[in-house]
Amino acid sequence: MNLALFDFDGTITTRETMRDFMYRAVPPRRLACGKVLLAPWVAGYRLGLVSGTAARAAIVRFGFAGVALDAVRNHGAAFATDLLPAVLRPEAMARIRWHRDQGDTVVVVSGALDFYLAPWCHAHGLALICSTLEHRDGRLTGRYLGAQCVGEEKARRVRAAYDLACYGNVYAYGDTREDLPLLDLAHRRFYRGRELAAA
Repeated sequence: MNLALFDFDGTITTRETMRDFMYRAVPPRRLACGKVLLAPWVAGYRLGLVSGTAARAAIVRFGFAGVALDAVRNHGAAFATDLLPAVLRPEAMARIRWHRDQGDTVVVVSGALDFYLAPWCHAHGLALICSTLEHRDGRLTGRYLGAQCVGEEKARRVRAAYDLACYGNVYAYGDTREDLPLLDLAHRRFYRGRELAAA
């Protein structure tokens, strides 16, 4: 049996999905204020002056602090069924089906949020390792629960969850520099749809 590790945004999908989810799940008045107050963070990220990790943390804190957990979960379930099917890459879904037909273990490893990834992965019979938000007394705190699942954290979580030596081959699929530590775990590595040379 083999292990197949897939990044989500940009690898399985045609675009980043967190922005779309925020538009659905963040209360409208807060969303309007956030567009103004968080503009420097977004601009800094686009210019390479602010890391993606820091920008996401600021956006999540402003957008979700104090918001009801159940409301965001409901938005996530709806998002998984209503929006995600329209942004899936057919070639990525075909590759996932190929792995499943081989009997491989297929895992989505993503910095995106479990609110919508968990129901989507459940519907497709896929395992999931991803970012999660902290909550207390039924409300989100606006902080991540543990580290964001990006970069080296992706590789760390995979190694913690799976004994890589138990698999004949490990495949990994990604599309950004944040996925490179995940790809480094694999015997066969695919970056933006193309297989990289063996390490």
